[in-house]
Amino acid sequence: MKSKLMEMLEARKEEMIEIRRHLHENPELSFKEEKTAQYIIDFYKGKDVEVQTNVGNGHGVIVTIKGGKPGKNIGLRADFDALPIVEETDLPFKSKNEGVFHGCGHDGHTAYLLILADCLIQLKDEIPGTIKIIHQHAEEVPPGGAKSIVESGILDDLDNIFGIHLLPMDKAGVVGYHAGFSFNGRAYMKLKIQGRGGHGSSPHLANDAIVAGAHFVTAVQTIISRRLSPFDIGVITIGSFDGKGTFNVIKDSVELEGDIRYMTVETKATIEKEMKRIVKGIEEEFGVTCELTYENDYPPLYNNPELTEKVAQFLKSANDKDITKVEEWPAMPPSEDFAYYAEKFPSCFFYIGCTPKGVEKPYFNHNPKFDIDEDSLLVAAKAVGIVVCGYYELD
Repeated sequence: MKSKLMEMLEARKEEMIEIRRHLHENPELSFKEEKTAQYIIDFYKGKDVEVQTNVGNGHGVIVTIKGGKPGKNIGLRADFDALPIVEETDLPFKSKNEGVFHGCGHDGHTAYLLILADCLIQLKDEIPGTIKIIHQHAEEVPPGGAKSIVESGILDDLDNIFGIHLLPMDKAGVVGYHAGFSFNGRAYMKLKIQGRGGHGSSPHLANDAIVAGAHFVTAVQTIISRRLSPFDIGVITIGSFDGKGTFNVIKDSVELEGDIRYMTVETKATIEKEMKRIVKGIEEEFGVTCELTYENDYPPLYNNPELTEKVAQFLKSANDKDITKVEEWPAMPPSEDFAYYAEKFPSCFFYIGCTPKGVEKPYFNHNPKFDIDEDSLLVAAKAVGIVVCGYYELD
């Protein structure tokens, strides 16, 4: 079956590219992907599968491919939302929706999986088990789509879930993997500090919220430098400090917003506990009142080590002409809501190189000039197809 599947995918490479370009030209933001979801639904019309729509808290689509024999059940996931970014590429199929851009590769994820799914549907009698194709909405914006799809119970019969991400870490043909904690978890914080305003000449009659806020910005960095082990990973970024006023007026209140990243659940707990402790200290030290909003968005993404090793071995032994190298890559600083699937099911999320040809320093995902080598679409389809065949021992 594997050689048959690879031939089918090769024959449909141009179709993958056409789909990717259509989606790239017509991007939609998280939770607003009505037309994209309908495009996916229309693709499966007339095919011998069950299609469930509006899954989770948005436009998720689950396609169930029932194999011809009993066996294990797996999920294959691709996301399809875009980003609120003005595209700055010169592509002839650049975004028609001003300020909306497929700058993370989700157009490519969806394109490869649609064609792979269609090929698996045609070969389903040879599959000993059931494959659920998870077309997921809203990966980019918390609470995301994955958590709600998991909570819906629609995937409860699965044994494992697999997914990929296009990353310009190497050229097309290179596949990366990482076992254990592989993507950072993420939290959001907002702090309002209420002091007492006054005249700039008389600070003793006021209570300067800016001074308290500036102390907070410095103090929270000690969580990383003095509360985490040197072997742990954590980042606190205060990205917004809204203290604009008049030069000779002491501000009575300020608002700060920040982004928190961590690689383990233990680090997550430490950062949250210590930040709340510092906020209490700010209140006591400066005589201000503080209102802290702290929201845990996506958990760290944990790749099951045993399953990841199997994936690596399937790919290394494939001897496919389009997969030129399979290697271990480092853990990644960004966050990914695939982590919610991996929390419930032993899962593997691996990586497909997509650096455009002739480019030495590619723009990374989320950059306004991000682009991919479209050869990576076939590599993605083949890599996931090889994993499916290896998993079901279909050589």
